[in-house]
Amino acid sequence: MWLKPEEVLLKNALKLWLMERSNDYFVLQRRRGYQEEGGGGLTGLLVGTLDSVLDSTAKVAPFRILHQTPDSQVCLSIACGATREEITKHWEWLEQNIMKTLSVFDSNEDITNFVQGKIRGLIAEEGKYSFTKEDDPEKFREAILKFEKCFGLPEQEKLVTYYSCSYWKGRVPCQGWLYLSTNFMSFYSFLLGSEIKLIISWDAVSKLEKTSTVLLTESIHVCYQGEDHYFSMFLHINKTYFIMEQLANYAIRRLYDKETFDDDPLLDDPLQITKRGLENRAHSEQFNAFFRLPKEETLQEVHECFLWVPFSHFNIHGKMCISQNYVCFASQDGNLCSVIVPLREVLAVDKADDSSKSVMVSIKGKTAFRFTEVKQFEQIAAKLKLRCRAPSTQCPDTDTELADSSDSTDPSDTSEMPTLLCRRQYSKILNTEALMTVFHPQNVDTLDSKMLKEKMKEQSWNILFSECGRGVTMFRTKRTRDLVIRGIPETLRGELWMLFSGAVNDMATNPGYYAEVVEKSLGNSSLATDEIERDLRRSLPEHPAFQSDTGISALRRVLTAYAYRNPKIGYCQAMNILTSVLLLYAKEEEAFWLLVAVCERMLPDYFNRRIIGALVDQAVFEELIRDHLPQLTEHMTDMTFFSSVSLSWFLTLFISVLPIESAVNVVDCFFHDGIKAILQLGLAILDYNLDKLMTCKDDAEAVTTLNRFFEIVTNKDSPLPSSVQQSSNVSDEKSTHTKVDITDLIRESYEKYGNIRSEEIQSMRCRNRLYVIQSLEETTKQNVLRVVSQDVKLGLDELDELYLIFKKELFLSHYWCLSLPLLNHHDPSLPYLEQYQIDCQQFRVLFHLLSPWARSANRDSLALWTFRLLDENSDCLINFKEFCSVIDIMYNGSFTEKLKLLFKLHLPPAYTEVKPKDPSKGDELSQEELLYLSQLHVSNPANKKEAETEENSPEKDKGKIDIQAYLSQWQDELFKKEENIKDLPRMNQSQFIQFSKTLYNLFHEDPEEESLYQAIAVVTSLLLRMEEVGRKLHSPTSAAKGFSDTDCAFGGPSESITESPLEKDPASLKAEPQWSFSFEQILASLLNEPALVRFFEKPINVKAKLEMAKSSQLWSRTKL
Repeated sequence: MWLKPEEVLLKNALKLWLMERSNDYFVLQRRRGYQEEGGGGLTGLLVGTLDSVLDSTAKVAPFRILHQTPDSQVCLSIACGATREEITKHWEWLEQNIMKTLSVFDSNEDITNFVQGKIRGLIAEEGKYSFTKEDDPEKFREAILKFEKCFGLPEQEKLVTYYSCSYWKGRVPCQGWLYLSTNFMSFYSFLLGSEIKLIISWDAVSKLEKTSTVLLTESIHVCYQGEDHYFSMFLHINKTYFIMEQLANYAIRRLYDKETFDDDPLLDDPLQITKRGLENRAHSEQFNAFFRLPKEETLQEVHECFLWVPFSHFNIHGKMCISQNYVCFASQDGNLCSVIVPLREVLAVDKADDSSKSVMVSIKGKTAFRFTEVKQFEQIAAKLKLRCRAPSTQCPDTDTELADSSDSTDPSDTSEMPTLLCRRQYSKILNTEALMTVFHPQNVDTLDSKMLKEKMKEQSWNILFSECGRGVTMFRTKRTRDLVIRGIPETLRGELWMLFSGAVNDMATNPGYYAEVVEKSLGNSSLATDEIERDLRRSLPEHPAFQSDTGISALRRVLTAYAYRNPKIGYCQAMNILTSVLLLYAKEEEAFWLLVAVCERMLPDYFNRRIIGALVDQAVFEELIRDHLPQLTEHMTDMTFFSSVSLSWFLTLFISVLPIESAVNVVDCFFHDGIKAILQLGLAILDYNLDKLMTCKDDAEAVTTLNRFFEIVTNKDSPLPSSVQQSSNVSDEKSTHTKVDITDLIRESYEKYGNIRSEEIQSMRCRNRLYVIQSLEETTKQNVLRVVSQDVKLGLDELDELYLIFKKELFLSHYWCLSLPLLNHHDPSLPYLEQYQIDCQQFRVLFHLLSPWARSANRDSLALWTFRLLDENSDCLINFKEFCSVIDIMYNGSFTEKLKLLFKLHLPPAYTEVKPKDPSKGDELSQEELLYLSQLHVSNPANKKEAETEENSPEKDKGKIDIQAYLSQWQDELFKKEENIKDLPRMNQSQFIQFSKTLYNLFHEDPEEESLYQAIAVVTSLLLRMEEVGRKLHSPTSAAKGFSDTDCAFGGPSESITESPLEKDPASLKAEPQWSFSFEQILASLLNEPALVRFFEKPINVKAKLEMAKSSQLWSRTKL
């Protein structure tokens, strides 16, 4: 590798380098101790340790070339090499291309300048064709060289960054280097002859956290496949941990959670991941979460500045954050003041005088924001002006958009008219008022004490609006939060929910979208729509709004439209409860966009089949309980209790456990503060009931205690009629306990637990996501092993190892495959056995690693035929159960079972003729050939059954699953009869020849190779003679000719096998009389040869075989 020229003052300092070659201008040197007998003795050992600790390039590049000039003590290092061959190429290139040119220069300075320029040019040229970015520092180029040399991973494995640290091996710290790449974290250390090399794949990490103990002040703890690893002594541990967290989260999402990854275009190419890219992406996510902006927004610029706050009459220090469509501001203390300015609302952008460095942003409604002390304020003002002038399709008013579109349409262009008419028609169907205003209009004439309090709340908000503004651009301050905690007034609830959730931006940027989706979705039939219809009348059934067709129809439209918009989520239970509450206070279209905000931004991964998001937040909740309520943790030894009891809290935002008039106050806080509000309230509820929970003897008693508590929660200020309020329906006998007001409970949660930061919760979410997904994977594995263990002789430990190898191969094949960034053949919504499936190429790799028959010359053909035999449904995929069935026979099968397997491999549908395109590679098949042959369908009587099976498949109709068909299929599998050897078809002439060749290949390099070859010759001769005798009885003339030909070809059973008929061209046999054999004939003949029986019944050390496969799996993939 060419190096950026750097000065070396003492070319033989401390005798660490030995000269190998030299001329007038260049010196080739070798590091002391390298390629010397005994490693160069003590000096060589010390040099190796020094290189490792000081991160010297010489550790992985023990050769180097220096540029020298006569009469100078200063040299320049210009190249290094890991091997003698590599450095020799560089030396020869210098001699052939540079040496002659240098003689024309007059001065040494000119020579040095020329060499430096030439080497830099070579480095730039190399950079064009490598994964290393040209602007990477020289040190990073060296780190890539060391990374590749130390760990031998494929060149596509992208190194992201590296750090110096200590790895704790027991109680001893080992100083070395930690390399973080897209798929692995790798550690290397070399101290006094002791080498430590550690490779951990991100997808198998179940815990990643910062810890501190008495021995380790601050360290990073990594749990990998049940083993704990500790790394410490980082220069910047927080930065290191942040990058590790991002990479682990990326790998988990890419390999386990393809639904989320599919929606994330930023991470679709592993080779484009950089440290800076990960940091920028995390900052954008934090920016979007804080300001509740659409996921598509990316943070582009951040500038420190001051914002003039007119109602306070002073400037607040904070940061201006700019994305594609928004200018946002947050004070240094984010709770003090924040502002969101969509560029669609901006009328003008101006810069003030140079002294104040101000940028003025004027918006609709005669309001202006003044940002002062802005560095580069002129450039920022120019950029914002340019963006605001760009044509925009955004319009906040759907009805206006529709009207304008129809008026401006050219009468001659009628292509858009039907769509606009339909959209207008569906707009008329949609509810334009919140259901609460329809079913519970406020009567101003009859004001009671509750209505007076409600009016006072409204007045407080109106005062706030007059000072801070109203709508998306309003100033959001601590006072805003205080009013939210008291409860939002009924008349303002829908408007403020839209504002705080960010749904107002989604609706404004997608005018007419909801009406269009409603039009497309209504009338469609799917599993989601069936579930929606079933749950419609279970959604707040006691509320009058959902006892009428108006409320039910609106709920149906919103849920069906969302299922159409996001088919990956479709419909999930609890969405109906949440949506019904949204419809009470928001217009129908607003309720739809609120649902979008909740499902896709505020509660990610909550509403899908595995509810991963809810499980993650439950784990976060448990962690917070341990931190804030330790006495409860000590009493409740089983923390899973909190998970089971709190699941409905998170999924329905307490709507399912609290009375509706109290639950809406919780929803107020949720839209303002996100999941933080729910976690705080959960802690406050446990804290309120702490004494009672401490006396509970079991989980059932604790659940009863919490349920009784929820019955006494009330909202004394709710203006809802008593007929609607759920808490008022509780009988007096049950209401003897003191009532708990929801406002007081929420206020207490903010006072006690309000110091929990949103950034802290996000970090805990990332950390616990690893644990939750690995726990789900462990559950999947245990269920698969339980099913498979009933049908095989392999032990549970062996099956466990085999499962890890099977799954790892699936992952490895997608680590560096750019054309398949998502993990194919993995669907967590399927039954456990079907979640992981491999194709023929992946099966071939595993066959080479695990099969005792992999030494055969035609092992690729064997792997292909085995795959085709297992692929009964012809979908070119096999699951773990099918994979284990064949591996179990190879390892633990009897002589008869192994022979039957080989026999079936040479019959359709498994057998297909294999002719490699490249004869120079022997029987080895390319990936394209293998995949093509695996997809070939052979006509077979079984195909008719397969067609019938497909016809009756539970998934025949897309979107619908026939449970009855699944049960029937499962019953058929249970009662599947044991295959009888008499039912096996006969093997024809060409198949038998290939079968015999396979047996010959299997015996290669066996200690009894000669006797096995002799035994096969005897068996094939005997079988052919038996067949000829049988045919002679039926047709004497043809049989006599056939027998004499066969006898001549074999030369009798005792003669040499060099003239075996197996060398005869199968095509030439077509003209001759065909013969065939049954499995019973072949079995009986082979049983007469003890050498053959011994070969197939030879015991196999399964544990050793699996260990060898695990250790070589990654390296075999590297070679491929």
